[in-house]
Parts: sequence; C-alpha cells; structure tokens
Amino acid sequence: MSSNQLLLLESDKEHDSRSRKGSPRLHSSRFANSNDHLLGLKLKKVKRKGCGRAWYQRKRVKSFFGVIGLVGFFLLVNWVMLSSLQDHGQQQKLSLVNSSISVKNELKKFGKGKRSQFGVYGRMLALAAHALAEGQNRREPKDLWKEPVIPASAWRPCADQRNWETNGGHNGYLVVTANGGMNQQRVAVCNAVVLARLLNTTLVVPRFMYSSVWRDVSQFSDIYQEEYFINYLSPDIRIVKELPNELLSLDLEAIGSVVTDIDIPKESKPSFYLKNILPIILRNRVVHLLGFGNRLAFDPIPFQLQRLRCRCNFHALQFAPKIQQTGALLLQRLRKYAAKPGPLDNYLVGPHKDSVIKEKRVQSAKASKYLALHLRFEIDMVAHSLCEFGGGEQERRELEVFREIHFPALTLLKKTAKLPSPAELRSEGLCPLTPEESVLMLAALGFNRKTHIYVAGAQIYGGAQRLTALNTLYPYLVTKENLLSAAELEPFKNFSSQLAALDFIGCTAADAFAMTDSGSQLSSLVSGYRIYYGGGKMPTIRPNKRRLAAIFMKNSTIEWKVFEQRIRKAVRQTKHVQTRPKARSVYRYPRCKECMCPTT
Repeated sequence: MSSNQLLLLESDKEHDSRSRKGSPRLHSSRFANSNDHLLGLKLKKVKRKGCGRAWYQRKRVKSFFGVIGLVGFFLLVNWVMLSSLQDHGQQQKLSLVNSSISVKNELKKFGKGKRSQFGVYGRMLALAAHALAEGQNRREPKDLWKEPVIPASAWRPCADQRNWETNGGHNGYLVVTANGGMNQQRVAVCNAVVLARLLNTTLVVPRFMYSSVWRDVSQFSDIYQEEYFINYLSPDIRIVKELPNELLSLDLEAIGSVVTDIDIPKESKPSFYLKNILPIILRNRVVHLLGFGNRLAFDPIPFQLQRLRCRCNFHALQFAPKIQQTGALLLQRLRKYAAKPGPLDNYLVGPHKDSVIKEKRVQSAKASKYLALHLRFEIDMVAHSLCEFGGGEQERRELEVFREIHFPALTLLKKTAKLPSPAELRSEGLCPLTPEESVLMLAALGFNRKTHIYVAGAQIYGGAQRLTALNTLYPYLVTKENLLSAAELEPFKNFSSQLAALDFIGCTAADAFAMTDSGSQLSSLVSGYRIYYGGGKMPTIRPNKRRLAAIFMKNSTIEWKVFEQRIRKAVRQTKHVQTRPKARSVYRYPRCKECMCPTT
C-alpha cells in the first residue's frame, strides 16, 4: 500500500472514530440535560421544605444557573477550537497528500521516458517526495549550513607572504600551452609559475590550447586580468607577454624545444625538470611545454615553491572585468535581498562586490541562502567513466561513438585489455552521481523543499529531461541560464571556459556547496577556495561515492528513515576538518603551512 493510501486510510479511521464517540458539542448537550434533571429534583425539595427559606433557595438556583452557563460557554468555545484544529489538521494532511501525489505524478511522467532512471530509483524518489512534503514545515538539521567552526577557523590565509629575492629568469624563456577546460588550465598556470622559478626562466604569459571537447578559443586575458597577474608575481618571477623577436622567428620544433605532455610523466618531481628540461633551455634559450597540465607533483617540493603555487591560485589569478561584473549580477539574483556582500565576494568579483546588494530592499525580506550543486554529468565525464546510467542500448551506442572520437586511447584500451564492468565500477564509487542520486542525497541530508539551489555545469547528459526529478522535488532550482538574460550571456556564448568562470563564482560564494564528483577540478578548486577565504563558515558537502553506492544498491528495499541515517552518516564523516594529506592537491586542501598558517 502506498504512503498516500495509508494517509487517506488513517484520515478515514479518525473520522469514523469521532463519529462513534460523538463530537464535543454532543458531549456538551448531554452534560447540560443531565444537570437540568438534577436541578428539577432540587426545586421539588425546596417546595416541600416550605417558603421560609425560599429566597435563599432562589439565590442558590440563580447561582447554579450562572455556573452552568459559564461551563456551557467554556465547552462551546472548546468545541469550536477543537473543530477548527481538526479541520486544520485535515487540511494539512490533505495538503500533504496532494503535494506528494503531485510530485509522484510528475515523476511518473518522467518515468515514461525510454532512457529514464525512474525504473532504478522510482521507489526512492517517491519516498523522498513524501518526506519532503511531510517535512516542509520542519526545521533543517542544525549542521546543514555550517562547518565545524572552531577547528575550521584555526587556519588563516598566508600564501601572500614571501621570503626570497626576485628571480631574474636569466636562463631563458618558458612557453606553456595548457590543455583542458578552465579549471585544468588554472592548475597548469600555477604549475608553470612554479617551474619558471625552479628553472630560473622568464615565463611567457601562458597560452590555452583549443580543445575539440571544449571548443573554446579563449586565451589568458579573456579569463584573467593579465596585468594584475604579471605585477602581482613580479617579486617572484619575471613574466612577459611575448617572446623576444629573435626567438619568435625560430622553428621551436625543429630545434628540439617542443616538449609534449607525452614526454613528461604525470605529476613529475622537480628533479625531472632540472634533469630533462633545463638543459634544453640552456641550449636553445627557450622551451615550449605543449599540452601542459597536471605535470608537477605536489610532494616532494620545496616549501617556498609550494607556497608560490598557492599564491598564484588564491591571489594572482583574478577574473577579467567582464566576468567579475556578470558574476556580481549572478550573485545579486541568487541572494536577492542581501544587506551586505558575502565573505568571498571581494576575492571573486573585486570592485563589483557592492553591486551584489540591491539598492532597493524589501525591509521585511531576508537574504536568500542558497546551495550550489555541481552536477558533473556532462557527456565527456559520463563517457570517460565507462559506467552505465540506465539508458540501455541506445546510451551504450552513443557513448561508444563519443569515446571513439574524443577518447581514442580509451577505446583502444577497451578492445585490448579486460576492464572492470560498469557494475564493478559503480560499487567502487568510480561513477559520477546521476541527477537522481544527487537529489536523493540532498533530500536525505535534510534540505527542505524550499531550498534555493544553483546548479552549475555545462550541458547535462540527457538534457532537461534528466533534471526532471531534481526540478520536481526542488522547485526553487536555477542555473546561470535562468538567472541571466540572453543579452547578458551573449558575450560568453561559445566560450565554455568563461561560462565555467561564472559557475566558479556562483559555487564559491554559495552558503553551502555540494559536489557530486570529488575528483572534478571545479569541485576541488571551489572547495579549496572556500576553505582558504571562508574563515570556517563555508561548508562543503563531499560525498564518499563508494559508501553512497553501497547505500543506493539497496534502493529497492531500504526504508526512508534508514536511508536518511546512512546518507547523513556517510556525508558527515567527510565534513571533518583535516590538514592536507601527503601528495594531495594544495588547491583542494590548502590547510597546510605552505598555504595557510595556524592561528594558535
């Protein structure tokens, strides 16, 4: 029997019970009639005793009538109040039932799609809908919008502190062309800055490679403030915009000065560059690292070089003015009635932070808290994961075609090696969370139906239909495309990296941030930025996907209360404050002495 039928059945039982027992008004009438009978008996006794004390008896009768009247009035008022409360209770139950039914009907429409996840999570989504409708007036868990403040605020930013002389860059020039999207490019830029100092070279402002996946021709100055970058890092390294003329005319590939990412192992140690790259620079005065990305290890690396890496990421990279201006507009519409800028606004939108506040505020209105959700469910992520997402044979064919075009090495590996099955990958937590799994996680954590949610990310695989469950359970859901007009987005059209910068601002400034893939660069950079500048007040939800996978696998039998408890426990354990683990990213875990300083 469904939860809706149970509610209606309980309502009918209560109604039948009240009919059998009688209403408060009937009880009041019987009480009054019984007392009228007793009053008649007393009057007969008064007549038999004679008239000597009749005046006294009449006075007692009047007094008795007054008491009866007061009691009757009290019971009448009590009956009216009870009736009102019962009607209100019935209306609340009816509203709950209607709300739950409405959500389920929407989910049923969603479930009719050929490629829907409804068949996998239909039961759990219905339970989530009921829980959200039932708890819409309940308070959210106290720690939902908070970090463990005391241990989190025990660290303060200090990567801007320098303890060395300027590097003259006398050995030659370092040219870097970074690959990937905006977030991968940001990591590459910081690595390039560190290498320039390590090799005592002059850094040419990094270039960005055109990608067949991202299809974005944006260069450094389209995303970041070039002059600010050069000037801020001038005490550390020498940076120029172009190679000198005598080197511009050289065929760098012909003289052996082009080194690709294939030639550099992933996360190489500084010793690799001193041994293999520095000799090329000393011989030819220039080296070009083509397709450069995550090619510098986090450990072991000298203290001051690690600090320079943090200084570049958290201080030297400021978004271009047009991105800051539109980012401020995005924050204004997300927060609505904000009385003051957010704690990170100055670092994200700079001089435009004051425009986040609307000039005309509704006096009684509160600023809207919002949750930012990064749905890493674009087709490149989905295809690269080798997982399955409920779309059947059509989905498998689509993703295989995409892999053959964009990930040929992965396609070849599939044909030549035995890889884990999609089920094995999912059980190990190696699949990105689907939108359906994400909404179940949020509902289980206690975010109520009125929560304002900003969804970041590019085109979700499966389109708008794939967001049906998320939209239905959380109607106050927006994206940058909803909040900004077509005219306001026009300057960023076809520039995925610049659009990603807007998502970076929207996620980083949020009251709470939830990631669905802890390995994605955007989630890592955003969570690290929130730690660095957040002062222990910017919580981030980092799901342990392996533990979540074990919970989701029981979706056909698990009860909602148990599901809630297990999800909350799994997520709460990832919310504790920790220093950077060895060899892990300083961008994601900046609580280390190279980036942040203990306050005690």
